[in-house]
Amino acid sequence: MNFFKHISLATLVWLGTSMSGVAQVPQADNSFSHTVMRGQTLYSIASMYGVSIDDIVGMNPGSDKQLKAGATLRIPQQTKAADGTVQRRLHFHTIQPGETLYRITQKYQVGADIICKANPGLSAQNFRTGQVIVIPITESTVQKPVEEQQPVAEQKPTGQASASPCREMHKVKRKETIFSISRQYGISEQELIEANPELKKGKLKKGKFLCIPHKKVVEKKPQLELRIPSNEELIAKNTPATKHLGSIDAALILPFQLEDGGGIQAQMVEYYEGFLLAVDSLKRGGVSINLHVFDTGDRTTSINDLLAKPELKQMDIIFGPRHVEHVKPLSDFAKENGIRLVIPFTSKDSEVFNNPYIYQINTPQSYLYAQVYKLFVEQFSAYNIIFIDVNDGKDKTDYINGLKLELDTRGISHRTIPMPEVVETKEDDVEIITVPTLTNAMDSTKHNIIIPTSGTNTALIKLLPVLQLVARFEDNPYEMHLFGYPEWQKYYNDHLQAFYELDTYFYSSFYTNNLLPSSKAFHNKFRSMFNKEMYVTYPKAGMLGFDTGYYFLQGLSRYGDKLEVNLPKYDIVPVQTGFHFERVNNWGGFINKKVFFVHMTRNHELIKMDFEQ
Repeated sequence: MNFFKHISLATLVWLGTSMSGVAQVPQADNSFSHTVMRGQTLYSIASMYGVSIDDIVGMNPGSDKQLKAGATLRIPQQTKAADGTVQRRLHFHTIQPGETLYRITQKYQVGADIICKANPGLSAQNFRTGQVIVIPITESTVQKPVEEQQPVAEQKPTGQASASPCREMHKVKRKETIFSISRQYGISEQELIEANPELKKGKLKKGKFLCIPHKKVVEKKPQLELRIPSNEELIAKNTPATKHLGSIDAALILPFQLEDGGGIQAQMVEYYEGFLLAVDSLKRGGVSINLHVFDTGDRTTSINDLLAKPELKQMDIIFGPRHVEHVKPLSDFAKENGIRLVIPFTSKDSEVFNNPYIYQINTPQSYLYAQVYKLFVEQFSAYNIIFIDVNDGKDKTDYINGLKLELDTRGISHRTIPMPEVVETKEDDVEIITVPTLTNAMDSTKHNIIIPTSGTNTALIKLLPVLQLVARFEDNPYEMHLFGYPEWQKYYNDHLQAFYELDTYFYSSFYTNNLLPSSKAFHNKFRSMFNKEMYVTYPKAGMLGFDTGYYFLQGLSRYGDKLEVNLPKYDIVPVQTGFHFERVNNWGGFINKKVFFVHMTRNHELIKMDFEQ
């Protein structure tokens, strides 16, 4: 297995040779105000501004109990170390009404090039009131605005002086006077005398030659117009030119040779195999790719020796790592060397908030939930919303509490009921079955949507038969739907009929249907190339490898170093993983905010509801 240590694509025989929170005006206590955005938590806000959660809570009592989108928090610009000394950090500035980038450079005496480099997410289009930018005020910062930031002095041309002082020579005639000669040439007597000093005695001699000066022009001083450079000019001048990549150097940094083998190793190998299929597909389309593969070992293994390899600094993009313990050193390496870092697995890390080169594939939970809440309200705000407490753990407590808070904030009614019990009674020897706890909560004039408080299979086993029973009541007056969770994809085979019967929805950032042509084609190609089936996992590691590899390598091939600028218009159809990247702030990286709703209809259709986000 040593070939996993460093594999160049050329050696693969089968492939051949070929935005953020909004800060406001600084406060008197050296703080600034931050308006909480959707998905943000105290942890993400603290990570974004380089302070501790305690720093925020200390300035905002009660913020650790509840944090609502739109709430205002005061954030300290400086913090104190354990020894009491003030730690000077990056300064954060909110763009004020009418403010320009030039004015900001003057205010902080920092060059536009430095501001643009520190805020790669800044553009002329999003330079607007309320946007937060970071001002890197450090000892190494230029303390005087650079030349291109100064008002441009534009000199207007004036008449050019002649090389000869005389326009022409005049031969004095009989009876001519100084007055008559000056009138003849349209000049003043004084001008004529100044050009011919001997005339100061007032005598003219016939036949004498006089110098006739040029008409005197009132010489204007050069006019200097102070022109303030526009945001477009400054940002364009300080943005690197497009660099097209003739050949893409990509690295996979993942744990392949784990001593204990097992599921993680199998997933990493399958991810790699799916990635190879993406490379193969792109190469067939004419894209030149050099792939390098490195093994990180287990989570206790240091990757410093790996990062010291000189060839790693030449990469255009890196995919990895798997273990959260390796994210920080790899993130620092990528930031130092200006290399894009795609993190396909873990979402439990804060590096994305301060590293502009990071792409976080797995959406951090708070941001994922915020997207789901937004889409849920858009789709179901007119429904009768019923939460059912299934008494099966607290795996969805944060999600349920957040959704209820969103509904309350928007004034949308909802109710919570305990796990419904089936009641059996007899009337005239006729057995009658009812579920009063549920039917009493339902509304026959609206669509009713049921949300269990747990996503486990155990919860489904308890709840689905009861819901099916109500759905099958004779003359059932209720229109009922079920709303659930991504992990329900694992339970298709166990509950497929119930899902269809209950007109089920669930949210997810990944989805594939084995009946779809793209999914069928991928399974066939994977089976043909590697002579095996993919593992039954959700998401499937092989498809994740293909989607991430194809998305980023194709993007770099198409847009080069301007991939980030072109993300809004870059669109491909993945096999399984959805992509919609947004910067967390102007100085940080990208998180994936793509969310689908999957609808399993009573007509036995599987519909992926893909929203514009």
